[in-house]
Amino acid sequence: MLFARRRHFFKRIGLPCLIIGLLLFVSFFVILPLIFRCSVTLQRGILFLTFITYPKGLDLTNPASIGLYATRNFYITVKDHDEDETGVRIGVWHVLPKNAVRRFKRELHVEQAYDEDEASRTANDLTPVSSSIGDNNEELQQLAPSLRAEFPVIVPENEQLFYERLLRVPGGTVVLYLHGNTATRGSGHRSEVYKLLRQLNYHVFSFDYRGYADSDAVAPTEEGVVRDAMMVFEYIANVTSNPIFIWGHSLGTGVAAHMVAKLSSMKERGPRGVILESPFTNIRDEIRLHPFSRPFRHLPWYDFTISRPMYDNRLRFESDKHVREFPQPIMIVHAEDDVVVPFHLGYKLYRAALDKRSRSWGPVEFHRFDRAHGYGHKYLCRAPEMPTLVQNFVENYRNAIY
Repeated sequence: MLFARRRHFFKRIGLPCLIIGLLLFVSFFVILPLIFRCSVTLQRGILFLTFITYPKGLDLTNPASIGLYATRNFYITVKDHDEDETGVRIGVWHVLPKNAVRRFKRELHVEQAYDEDEASRTANDLTPVSSSIGDNNEELQQLAPSLRAEFPVIVPENEQLFYERLLRVPGGTVVLYLHGNTATRGSGHRSEVYKLLRQLNYHVFSFDYRGYADSDAVAPTEEGVVRDAMMVFEYIANVTSNPIFIWGHSLGTGVAAHMVAKLSSMKERGPRGVILESPFTNIRDEIRLHPFSRPFRHLPWYDFTISRPMYDNRLRFESDKHVREFPQPIMIVHAEDDVVVPFHLGYKLYRAALDKRSRSWGPVEFHRFDRAHGYGHKYLCRAPEMPTLVQNFVENYRNAIY
């Protein structure tokens, strides 16, 4: 009797649970992927993650609020085609190099911030490798009196002219930083990279692609963000003849490789070298291995509903293809404990570059960072050897043309 009651109870409870389970399975593993397949808006949203913003309340017009004193905020209008009358406005930062800030800290009103920063660095033994190559100290010394006479004080009315004048001083080096998805050009780990490069006496440019931060709220596409990067590069190249290097991180490595390949195909002036931090081979490989895709990657219809639609909608970022299309030297850096872009994808990209690029082109370097250090996806800039690696790469190729 008791057994019969239990069987009746489980029969009544089991069937509804089974139905609910099947509905949940179908909704999550069938309907959701089908919605993803049919919605290019959802595909772009998952790829670019423009809705994730941090830190909250950051005033991007005031870079000094996150310790980036002597940094200019401005905007560039990107036109996607000749008939585009309005264009897309994107926000840009120009971070001055340390040697320029040191000489003009009074005119820039940053004496206290500079002195406090230097005291902090000395206390924490954070002085970078010193070098006399590519820091244009002699040129700055010669030009300083005339620049001070022309710019006794820096105000909004003459700020652009002053920053561009410093950018043109011979012997300098410029780094254009292309950030990954989520957040803004002011996010913490990105500002750490700018500060590292500033200490190495490089001008640093960083910007937010369309759809991010204070740039126009235009839905980003691969072609669109590459176009944004090319326009910022073009702005720099029109102001100075000094060598420009590209530093891409995460999704920004896909933007970097695509942009430089495009410049090469157009026979336009390109950068002297490309640094790829935590790169991937292509979006198809990256999405399959991303933690977010873990529940779906083994489904028989995964490629049909997720990989192939993104490829068909031109969301590809095929760095393994693009590295074969430009001759500039490449330095790849990747941490073994990177869970966002798995380490082996960076190494696979390195092997593709080695195997497919012409032997007469610039060399390809690969630097592995042991998982024991805990740098993960974002913090390779904290590695003590990073300043030397970057400096050696820049010094080796700043005057080389491939």
